[in-house]
Amino acid sequence: MEIAGCELPDDCLVDLEHEVWWRWEPDGRSARIGLLAPLAAFAGIFREVTFRPVAGTIPKGRSVATVESVRYTGAVRVPVDAELLEVNRGLVGRPRWINDRPYAEGWVAHLRPVSPEAPARLLERPEAARARLEETIRTRRIRCWPKAPDVELVEVGVECSAVLARLNEELGRRPPGEAVLLVTDDPTSPIEMERWSDQTGYPLLARRSEGTLWQFLVEKLAQPLPRRRRG
Repeated sequence: MEIAGCELPDDCLVDLEHEVWWRWEPDGRSARIGLLAPLAAFAGIFREVTFRPVAGTIPKGRSVATVESVRYTGAVRVPVDAELLEVNRGLVGRPRWINDRPYAEGWVAHLRPVSPEAPARLLERPEAARARLEETIRTRRIRCWPKAPDVELVEVGVECSAVLARLNEELGRRPPGEAVLLVTDDPTSPIEMERWSDQTGYPLLARRSEGTLWQFLVEKLAQPLPRRRRG
């Protein structure tokens, strides 16, 4: 399901106090946890993940890791008393997985609850948490995207041809894998951006309108494949 544009899988449980999700493993006895997508979007691109030297049984609310972005530093806390089985060491080298794949490769810890009944008793289903998550997203002015933008390009009061020229310049400076969020008020931009994507081969990961503004998320590829010849 989506809540105000932010993904929240139906098979997860939610701890809103600590802003983490919980998903049971197929064995039904252990689970993985990670940060909710709205918090990841609010924090910006994570640059560092540091795991705490903890082992064995960890009490509810204790931190297993610290995450840092340019504007945010916070802890990943265990939502129930649990035994720590492993941590996701892959995040040390790729911390932005928490932004781009929060419910997949972005998991933080693998746990076994001390009480198998505790998660169902202490955590919430996504639907039950919807209203409060919507309020958090609204008050924090959070915007979730399928890939965290590395830069925001605001072009207001500029014709679309000039906007596209600036976008091409920005993408030319970016390494493959990064994403640019383009913001424009040109009313023709939805049509022009689709045409531009076909011509350049750079995918439009998402688009959104807010009032008179259009927002387009574009990904830089190493070898884009145009779908239509220029001109």
